[in-house]
Amino acid sequence: MNAIASFITGRKTSWVTLLIGLVFVILAFGPLSAPKSDTAPTDGLPANNETVLVNKALEGLPGTDGTVAVVVYSSDSVLTDEQKLWITGSFDPMSQSFAGGAGDKFLDYTSAEFNGAAFVPPAEVSENGKAAVITVPLDEIDEVAERAERMADMRAVAKEGMPAGIEVHITGPEGFIVDISGVFAGANFTLLLATVIIVAVLLLVTYRSPVLWLVPLIVIGVADGMASQIAPQLSTLFLGVVADGSVTGILSVLVFGAGTNYALLLIARYREELLVTEDRHQAMNKALRGVTPAILASGGTVALALLTLLFAELGGNRTLGIVVAGGIVMAMFAALVVLPAAIVVFGRGLFWPFIPKFGGVNKSDNGLWARLGRGVSKRPVIVSIAGFAILAVLSFGASGIKVGLSSTEQFRVAPEAAIGQDILAEAFPAGATSPAIVIVNNGFEEEVAAVAEDVPGVAEVIIGDSNATITKIDVVMDAESQSEAAYTIIKELRAELGSIEGAGALVGGLDAQRLDVKETYASDQLRVIPLILILVFLVLVLLLRSLVAPILLLLTVVASFFSAIGAAWLVFVNILGLPALDLSVFLFSFLFLVALGIDYNIFLVTRAKEEAEKLGMKEGMIKALASTGGVITSAGILLAAVFAVLGVLPLIALYQIGIIVGIGVLLDTLLVRTVIVPSLAFITGKYFWWPSKKFADKN
Repeated sequence: MNAIASFITGRKTSWVTLLIGLVFVILAFGPLSAPKSDTAPTDGLPANNETVLVNKALEGLPGTDGTVAVVVYSSDSVLTDEQKLWITGSFDPMSQSFAGGAGDKFLDYTSAEFNGAAFVPPAEVSENGKAAVITVPLDEIDEVAERAERMADMRAVAKEGMPAGIEVHITGPEGFIVDISGVFAGANFTLLLATVIIVAVLLLVTYRSPVLWLVPLIVIGVADGMASQIAPQLSTLFLGVVADGSVTGILSVLVFGAGTNYALLLIARYREELLVTEDRHQAMNKALRGVTPAILASGGTVALALLTLLFAELGGNRTLGIVVAGGIVMAMFAALVVLPAAIVVFGRGLFWPFIPKFGGVNKSDNGLWARLGRGVSKRPVIVSIAGFAILAVLSFGASGIKVGLSSTEQFRVAPEAAIGQDILAEAFPAGATSPAIVIVNNGFEEEVAAVAEDVPGVAEVIIGDSNATITKIDVVMDAESQSEAAYTIIKELRAELGSIEGAGALVGGLDAQRLDVKETYASDQLRVIPLILILVFLVLVLLLRSLVAPILLLLTVVASFFSAIGAAWLVFVNILGLPALDLSVFLFSFLFLVALGIDYNIFLVTRAKEEAEKLGMKEGMIKALASTGGVITSAGILLAAVFAVLGVLPLIALYQIGIIVGIGVLLDTLLVRTVIVPSLAFITGKYFWWPSKKFADKN
């Protein structure tokens, strides 16, 4: 370790370190760069999931090898006869079909044929007379740009010649796929730009120097660029899955947030050492050796916690875990290797106008945080009780949390497909627009249909297409799509139909898919959250050589999480009007808050352990709080602001995660790490480090 630190900070070798870093940058943006991907978020259900099996079986049925666009014409009032005629056309006795209606606009796009000619099924008018639907079968297109271009053409064509008083939206599977891909177009650039601006402003305020802030910003910014090129390829290499836009967005936030936190810790320690060490290279050497254990433990904890997602069932969770863990490793490399070399090649003047001079006074020893530490040490029991009381009050807000947003509620600004789906849900009977799809072995279709009709909540059963082995059955439910009532019917269908021996009945469809995603997220939470807690505890035990301290630190982090999610839920309901949390929010918020929150524990307690060896437990903690209080506060505010930037992305899930993590980080920074943890350390005294006896005589 000493040799490596000496190489990174040496007078000549620091330049060599920067040159090595430059080589890695060239490789990352050159031969190792990732191909451009516009992949949209997917549900990532495992291959053996029932809905996935149904979708695979449907590929073998006639007429199901493509996709569908649903054109919705609607009005605020009942459609007039003229409007209906324009939409539906007139019935032609010769062809026994409707002709001359709006459906003819899509003959150039349809994949269906009738009597050798292109065919679009006739429009269906809703019972309330306010909407009409045209379902257009389409061929699948793999290329995202071509798919988007076709949808743009169809939406333009749909409006041509449209009578006054009606509007049109194209939704359905094809509409949603194109719109979800479209909302991420350019979003990551907006996210990156907003993140850079926020980090730049906060670094400028923190350092109050016109130059110093540029160095960490450039180093971490380049590290983020490298991570965006290399880290997503880990998913392709190890999981065979391409990372989507939501994953790459979170990647940038965490690399910038974590990387900047490490930079703040390093530069603050370097400034301290410059006051007592005349040679800046030696000062950086001491600073680097001082913070390396904390940064390695901190970054390692975050990366390992993210890798616990590899034990999840949902493919999206596994992808996020491995990609962002790779980004955190790059952030650590930038902070521990490139940044020290980049800073030390400049003189003390880099800190201008507040240049730390050799022999100067360390103002933190008698500053705000030192005074706070001494105040807490006088009444630690009262302080800890008050601190936990605040967390408990905020946690009560989580008592009414609801989980699960419909597909139309998952966007901050609803795209056209979501608006069209809402119109469909209002105009047509509950469940009519998204029937459950049952796949059954041939010969059992009548029996299965009869059993399905007897299931409570089933409104209609329609036996559909078949091939040599299986038959498709549509089951219309008398329940609103993606509601708890619909999920209950799906469960009943699966239980009843699954008991028919030899039928091989499988239940899929949109509601079944959403139910499966919801239940799989719940399963992933039960599997991953305990792993995160165990992992963080083990890292703390190895780092601190203690059992009591890790238990107390983990307790504060978990309490901070529940208080953050409680406070955020009150904001969502009373201010933002959000009806529920997205399915992914609880797991990801817990992961990020515990993994990142433990960072500040590590920053504080590793310094306290170092100082306690010289000053004793009480004075060591006060010194640690005095030295790191400002750093932790700056880092927490910066990280909270960076997570808030997730609000520029289109998905409600990321918006909610950003708010929850932002609140949690501020609680960690301003209350837990600076007040509650020191008070617990003062209460337990030497037993804080139990079973170590190293500090027994220094209390």
